[in-house]
Amino acid sequence: MNRTDHIRLTSHPAPGAKPRFPVTWGAGSARERGPIIGTVSRPQDRNVIGTHGGSYALYRALAVSSGALNPLRLPDLANTEPAVAVGPFAQWSGVSTIVSLDPWGHMAAASFGPEIAQGTDIRPSIAVTRARLDISEIRHAMTAGRLASDGVVLHDNGAVSVVKAAIDPVWYLPGIAERFATTEGGLRRTLFEQTAGMFPELVTRPDLSVFLPPIGGTTVYLFGDVAKLADPATRISCRVHDECNGSDVFGSDICTCRPYLVHGIEECVREAQRGGLGVIVYNRKEGRALGEVTKFLVYNARKRGGDAASAYFERTECVAGVQDARFQQLMPDVIHWLGLKRIDRFVSMSDMKHDALVGHGVEIVERVPIPDELVPADARVEIVAKKAAGYYSAPMAVAQDPGGTVGRALDKS
Repeated sequence: MNRTDHIRLTSHPAPGAKPRFPVTWGAGSARERGPIIGTVSRPQDRNVIGTHGGSYALYRALAVSSGALNPLRLPDLANTEPAVAVGPFAQWSGVSTIVSLDPWGHMAAASFGPEIAQGTDIRPSIAVTRARLDISEIRHAMTAGRLASDGVVLHDNGAVSVVKAAIDPVWYLPGIAERFATTEGGLRRTLFEQTAGMFPELVTRPDLSVFLPPIGGTTVYLFGDVAKLADPATRISCRVHDECNGSDVFGSDICTCRPYLVHGIEECVREAQRGGLGVIVYNRKEGRALGEVTKFLVYNARKRGGDAASAYFERTECVAGVQDARFQQLMPDVIHWLGLKRIDRFVSMSDMKHDALVGHGVEIVERVPIPDELVPADARVEIVAKKAAGYYSAPMAVAQDPGGTVGRALDKS
């Protein structure tokens, strides 16, 4: 029975108490590394800070509070195993290569079956399944003759077959601190203070080195034969895309997000049809990880203050205090999870994404900018400002600028 008259604090364990399942980050197998246990119903088993579910953990609390969910219920993981095998790869070993996700997360049920059968609440932090995408622009590409059905990747009705993986964040705090060139103690203190003390274990439990942050995760879409990930000769086309709900879902034309995402998908389909693999990495980082409210406030400021490329980034900084909070230092982890060491066609103009990947040992052979004809009229300011700030552009790509906006933006930068 779930008692409501007694609260058991986890910020200070009993003297001499140690986790039943210690975590050895970077070990060569899931069992050597140990399970990631963020259950709150059985605090004696917890070996991490935070709880499962990322940003959805609070909805679980509401479900428990309303009586809709028994907090002691264990998930039935029968038949939930990955639809295809991913890994293991060499990059999964070592304490510094992957620090923001659990590379063994999709293998939890298979790796810790005996413990789960005995009632230990061990949950996957990654799920891998199959799906079909139905995107109108892909059908338009078929009509225009840029794509053709092959019956395997792209079907006659325009549907695209993919394997997709959902990944919840799992942070190894010493590794996160190293990525951001700070101390682990300083990182813990800042996380504690800036979440208003939501996770006291950050500062009271130095013995717990793994944190399940309440933030959005990542979805990976794979086009082609996933088994080819293990072959270093496989050609890879990849787009790393940060969430933009207004454009990606609803088609808002103030930015290039959906056009660039769809362009990346088209490139991935084409690559898979050539025998390679296409990879879309979709990160939940709405509004440059500043949130959609901040993003819309910036939109208002831009429109009312004169929307100019020279002030594009300044408008965000005026509202949020920082131009961009996405900090791509953690982004390469998902590429390492896929075992990739080279991207043949990187469908992105972002200098931050490019530099983060190259800095983590991923070779990028070719960078693919968004075609000019795909840039909405209302998004010209954005694309010009980004090019002026260091985004990649193909040779002569900035020559078509009759209003001189590029020059003014360059002067400002």
